[in-house]
Amino acid sequence: MSHRMTIRACSSSLAFAMPKAEDRTRINFYKYISKSGISIAANLREAFKTVEMLREPISRATLLVDTPVLLIPLDEYKEGDKEILYKHSFPSTEGSTIVANALPDLNAVALFALNRDLKTVVEDHCDEVRYVHLLQPMWDYLHRRSFLGNRRKLYVYFHDNNQLEIFSFERNHFIFYNRYEARSIKDMVYFILFVWKQLTLDQMRDELFLLGDIPEKDNLLKALRIYVQMVAVINAAASFNNVPLTQEKGITFDMITALLA
Repeated sequence: MSHRMTIRACSSSLAFAMPKAEDRTRINFYKYISKSGISIAANLREAFKTVEMLREPISRATLLVDTPVLLIPLDEYKEGDKEILYKHSFPSTEGSTIVANALPDLNAVALFALNRDLKTVVEDHCDEVRYVHLLQPMWDYLHRRSFLGNRRKLYVYFHDNNQLEIFSFERNHFIFYNRYEARSIKDMVYFILFVWKQLTLDQMRDELFLLGDIPEKDNLLKALRIYVQMVAVINAAASFNNVPLTQEKGITFDMITALLA
């Protein structure tokens, strides 16, 4: 019997989720801590040799990729330009192919780099592979949520060693997206409030949502609430009715949305 699998690949870890055939809200899950000093492709190759659940035949896989992303308006996008546009914005893409994910509800195309060795390893073990930027399922989900109420909203997603993804939507398009790497709570507060000010958001009326692996959550919330009245945390389990897979230790919000949304 062959299986479907979602694989999440970032610089420090790999995660694997295989939904149960009878109930997609239940999964076999494994988080693999990458060995330092070797490439992510080499770590994935090793995982396929040593992780028990990966010995099952895999018919279809979705690979969630964590690399810098470039958003292009849908009506300005030309397939033949994707390599030039991406490599101009992110020159360090040696040994990568550039993948385009369409985001029709947001009138955008997301371009990101996919390491060729990583691509080869996945395709050696899976019959059919779909490549998705790890933010895409979460963007789709939060965009649908953004229509609730009439307040403007800013989202901050924390993941993988204090990396911040800050974004905002306005009806059917992005009005802001950027990625930051923060070393301290002070840095995080600065980046978030800088974007808040850039977007001319109202500190008494508009909403700031935090989600993901939030470092020093209580301290960060306290610091932000000095400047913004409406600050809230989006909890993955509560958002998806506490279905079993949201309880898996180590599973990320982006992976949950890829599996459920």
